[in-house]
Amino acid sequence: MTTIGLIGSGHIGGTVARLAVATGYDVVLSNSRGPETLTELVAELGPRARAGTPAEAAAAGDLVVVTIPLRAYRSVPVEPLAGRIVIDTNNYYPERDGRFPELDEGSTTSSELLQRHLPTARVVKGFNNIFFRHLGELARPSGAADRTALPIAGDEAQAKAAVTEFFDAIGYDTVDAGPLAEGWRFQPGTPAYGTPYGDGPNFFEAKGRPLGVDELMRLLAAARR
Repeated sequence: MTTIGLIGSGHIGGTVARLAVATGYDVVLSNSRGPETLTELVAELGPRARAGTPAEAAAAGDLVVVTIPLRAYRSVPVEPLAGRIVIDTNNYYPERDGRFPELDEGSTTSSELLQRHLPTARVVKGFNNIFFRHLGELARPSGAADRTALPIAGDEAQAKAAVTEFFDAIGYDTVDAGPLAEGWRFQPGTPAYGTPYGDGPNFFEAKGRPLGVDELMRLLAAARR
């Protein structure tokens, strides 16, 4: 695959775009405010980047990253994503998103909600458990001793393999946490969320800390609902 579509181009989306362009991918950026609001980011990224609508980003991407607030997940275009692999970075923050009773009671997960909305897409949860600054800082070449691992969850092996390949290309190892239903293991409030990747008392100013495969696997196994 050569083109990454981004539905949402904020902190995580922008960071993923930078990593992708640096590795040789083309990117198509979009947000809810229109392509004209992405001029500065496109200029920063250079000739491998262009802006479009969410539907255009969805149609152009060999792999599409959905990185918008969970409350807006129903705005993601359905038809252009038919058959495509979608990386879902969403987290559930009730104070921002409002209440989702099915998430509060634990009967489903946020990525399963997106999968229901996109019944013909192949959704893989990823990029949701790491602070965007640490995501930008911790990328390392394959085989590096201080390489960091990120978790994924998804229901289709082929889709997860494609996401693993993309993660590897942009500088990260991958730990497969299982199907989408297991995505709760690295959602907010779990041991694998956020703080393992930051080294320092002030998380938001902390430098990124490498987190290897074995340690990430231990943290995922320690998660409790």
